[in-house]
Amino acid sequence: MASAQNIRHASRVLHGGGVIAYPTEGVYGLGCLPGDYAAVSRILEMKSRSEAQGLILIGANAEQLSVWAELPDSLLTSSEENPVTWIVPATDAVPDWIRGDNTGVAVRITAHPVAGALCAASGSCLVSTSANLSGLEPARNMFVLRKQFGALVDYVVPGSCGPAAGASEIRDSRTGNIVRSA
Repeated sequence: MASAQNIRHASRVLHGGGVIAYPTEGVYGLGCLPGDYAAVSRILEMKSRSEAQGLILIGANAEQLSVWAELPDSLLTSSEENPVTWIVPATDAVPDWIRGDNTGVAVRITAHPVAGALCAASGSCLVSTSANLSGLEPARNMFVLRKQFGALVDYVVPGSCGPAAGASEIRDSRTGNIVRSA
């Protein structure tokens, strides 16, 4: 589990324009501050991911996400066992490099203690995209994470993923349709 010192260090790295890897409800994530275009670009390059796809934002609470998204009250709960990321209407503050070619923005209030502590310590929601190279399964343990991204990220936050079995389900808040199953 990440210590308070690990969380503070990760927050300093984020505010210095860095990219971190950290555990979430189901997989390791790659993250940065969402307003930092250079850091977001690094993540997209690391993953060989197109900016057009858009990225997920996680927050410790609804307030952290409210600058970026219009959140329906019904989406304010989250579960570590069955995390759901919601595509919701984006506010005007959301840059193209977060939204991609989408009209909405994907958000989740994280229930994972380390991910939540990172958001709280940084005073911001975070970009959260699975730690995997395009086409490969997301990292669920430190060995795989360090093998794929150890030299590419500025800091790896210690901790374990779980208890979910994989990446979060993604649903469209307007239609209820599942965009990606868990």
